[in-house]
Amino acid sequence: MKAAVLNSVPGRLDIEDVQIDSPGPREVLIQTKAAGLCHSDLHFMEGSYPHPCPTVLGHESAGIVLEVGSDVDYVEAGDHVITCLSAFCGHCERCLAGFPSTCMNKNTELVRKPGRPPRLSRAGEDIHHFLHLSSFAEQMLVHEHALVKINKDMPFDKAALIGCGVTTGLGAVFRTAKVEPGSTVVVVGCGGIGLSAVQGARIAGANRVVAVDMVSSKLELAQQLGATHVIDAGKVDAVEAVKEMTDGLGVPYAFEAVGTKTTAEQCFKMLGRGGKAVVIGLIPVGTMIEVHGVELIDEKTLTGSNMGSNQFRTDMPRFVDMYLDGRLKLDEMVSKTITLDEINEGFDEMKTGKVARSVIVF
Repeated sequence: MKAAVLNSVPGRLDIEDVQIDSPGPREVLIQTKAAGLCHSDLHFMEGSYPHPCPTVLGHESAGIVLEVGSDVDYVEAGDHVITCLSAFCGHCERCLAGFPSTCMNKNTELVRKPGRPPRLSRAGEDIHHFLHLSSFAEQMLVHEHALVKINKDMPFDKAALIGCGVTTGLGAVFRTAKVEPGSTVVVVGCGGIGLSAVQGARIAGANRVVAVDMVSSKLELAQQLGATHVIDAGKVDAVEAVKEMTDGLGVPYAFEAVGTKTTAEQCFKMLGRGGKAVVIGLIPVGTMIEVHGVELIDEKTLTGSNMGSNQFRTDMPRFVDMYLDGRLKLDEMVSKTITLDEINEGFDEMKTGKVARSVIVF
């Protein structure tokens, strides 16, 4: 099969012929139908986050089940599925407490054991599996706890977005922060994840949804998706603008969807008493975040969100229903569809900051 292989870091992706194994116990072989380009993949390409090479990147995807291994009874050939990097074991302390997105065993129990052939290889050389998925390829071989069945009426290119960006943004609002109706919400960064957080705030019933970005086209799109106010951070101080908008009181919820030290600290500074700043973006390894310690007396919170604190087996089908009945807008978030051969150009466009999401359609 054809796959986009990362052979060195930093590096670009090479389209190569890769071998994929047959499904073993509790494994599922999927025909990849669509895969979104996520900024997280770019972090690994650039070395902000470490990963061994060679590897096939990609983690925001949807497809059709081709074959299942032994002991799989959740899906069968022909089912439509969304994959999720929040694979879970189902029996560790975190899973049993209702937090499968922070499963303690997924990196040991859901991978192939030493001595077994690799899921992916190239001319006899092992290729490292990426985040339990490796979806920049014509097929995926994954553990059954890394996918969810969905309604067959759902278009694959929109379903793929739910596999990461949409679930991360909506989940940060619904599950991590638990935004209350009538609240004021600020979202800093209007890429795919930030736009999903904007929609989550709208769906949750926030009275004011403030979108912050430095690209005017993204701010316009944020307004289409539910933002009631926008702030161009390239023209004004975003923190001061938020404080002025709230008569100096600050906001109860701020979401960081860029992944930088500066924007994370800005979100904390935007908070009012008892407020919560949720960092959704991937901040590079080694970067330290600073807050003014005395502000903690006001019971302000700075927290992270792992894939929107999701419970994806139940969350994603609900998000599909939200799209199909018109409450969740995904058509507007797909900036363009591309082929696998155009993947490097897609990441080049991502770096310009002018696209919400590019989606590979196989």
